[in-house]
Amino acid sequence: MEHRTALGATVTAFVSALADAGLRHACFAPGSRSTPLVLGLAREPRIRLWDHLDERAAGFFALGLARALDEPVAVVTTSGTAAANLLPAVVEANLAQVPLVVLTADRPPELRDAGAPQTIDQLRLYGTHVKWFAELPPPDGTPLVQRAAASAARRAVALARAFPPGPVHLNLPYREPLIPHFGPSITAPLGAVLSGTPQLDESELAEVAASLARRRRGIVVAGPQPDPVLAPALVELASLLGYPILADPLSQLRAGPHPRDLVLDAYDAVLREPEALPALQPELVLRVGAIPTSKPLQLALEAWENAEQVLLAAGNWPDPAHRARWVLQGALRPVVRALTRAVAVAAPRPDTDWLARWRTVDRAARAALEAGLAELDEPFEGRVFRELAELLPDGAALVAGNSMPVRDLDAFFPSVPQRVRIFANRGANGIDGVTSTALGIAAAHTGPTVLVTGDLSFYHDLTGLLAARRHRLRATIVLLHNDGGGIFSFLPQAHEVPEQFEFLFGTPHGLDFQHAAALFGLAYARPTDWSNTRAALAAALVADRTSVVELRTDRQRNVALHQALWARARAAVRDALAAGARR
Repeated sequence: MEHRTALGATVTAFVSALADAGLRHACFAPGSRSTPLVLGLAREPRIRLWDHLDERAAGFFALGLARALDEPVAVVTTSGTAAANLLPAVVEANLAQVPLVVLTADRPPELRDAGAPQTIDQLRLYGTHVKWFAELPPPDGTPLVQRAAASAARRAVALARAFPPGPVHLNLPYREPLIPHFGPSITAPLGAVLSGTPQLDESELAEVAASLARRRRGIVVAGPQPDPVLAPALVELASLLGYPILADPLSQLRAGPHPRDLVLDAYDAVLREPEALPALQPELVLRVGAIPTSKPLQLALEAWENAEQVLLAAGNWPDPAHRARWVLQGALRPVVRALTRAVAVAAPRPDTDWLARWRTVDRAARAALEAGLAELDEPFEGRVFRELAELLPDGAALVAGNSMPVRDLDAFFPSVPQRVRIFANRGANGIDGVTSTALGIAAAHTGPTVLVTGDLSFYHDLTGLLAARRHRLRATIVLLHNDGGGIFSFLPQAHEVPEQFEFLFGTPHGLDFQHAAALFGLAYARPTDWSNTRAALAAALVADRTSVVELRTDRQRNVALHQALWARARAAVRDALAAGARR
């Protein structure tokens, strides 16, 4: 078969199989070697193409899209370093269990390791960061190669989706000429790739449930996890046990119409008070999902070394302290429901005094933080999340950048009744690709999408802003601009190496991001007081394009304000503990 015809037939078989397997979105950056694949994708009406000019931005946009849709999304690159630029997004997808289908075009084997331009070793390029890797044979027109291409496409989509979800990588070598002649291709076998999740052994589950029921003073630590429907099931389990739920904002329990009387949201402030650790020491910790964001909570879990730990993990092993006695692996919602049934049989007797103690100190800390925030007239990064808690409508998405924004989200975003899906790239905790991830979420999310990000994260992903204009996306970007790496001011480096701190860690850049907003055609506002900040956020939430709302802060003053608020909350916790002891 003539080469162009063979190329077209194989690409058609491959792309059709992707669509048959349920793939509906593909992101790409332009390139020559990927020509056959992008032309084939453009002909497939069931797949929407999202164009980007930067591969790293494309990778994170695809990651955000896949997160919001909870389905596999493809990302396509040409050969060479273009493929290498996807590594950060692939790493995040692997650790955060996001289904990406990575498709890298390549030179054929005879041109590798021979000085051919734009050629690197792309075999297993992403190493252990993908669930599966395969290289397809170069198209030769034979039915076997066409069937192999179709089979690999179906398998890739199925494996990306299968529990636990994650990225897969297919390398596709193409020979020149690269413009295919599209015509009929073989008819690949139809059908679905079916897979299941692990089933827990009932006798072992009963043993775990009995252990929970015996320990009346326990807590549930709800860590980051993506399922917005987990909340009612987890609340039901905690209610049976009489355990308070320490709800990380990324657990999807901070917001929504589910019962919130067990959901605590000020534990980060509570556990900064040393007197709280012995007073609130649990007998058992039931951990659900990934590592919690709060450092005080992490330190408390280490201090409570005698507390038995039970970990419910979605196919990974988030136990860096190696304290878990029981690890129950599986999709979280079925695991929680199965455990709830077993606990009900074990008939626990909740300790109402224990739950009341936790509620009291949590409410005292939250009230102290709320009062302190209300008195602030000056710019403060943490207050942004308190304002958003009131402004975000039902059905909104909130994305937090890493470093300080996600920590301020944890500390200052209270429990709210409206449904808000909360996202952050906490797989690898990197600051790259934050804007692109948020815009990918905005592309799929029907309600307003708000990103709160720092200036260094914003700078890292400036090229990602093009997607906002190119795809006419509606999003609000809250830019917390303190001219450098604000989180380092909270670390020992700030006072142990003060003479070198700014150069090595503070890294001020002096950039004016108003020009970046203008470059990409985004609305821009820089309010200077809280009344105008609220007005700017409210306007951005209903705008028909992406808006940047910039809040200028001072790094040193930001640290002082955090410390003052934490001191106020600690005092309230001490008072609450003392009052409880007198009763």
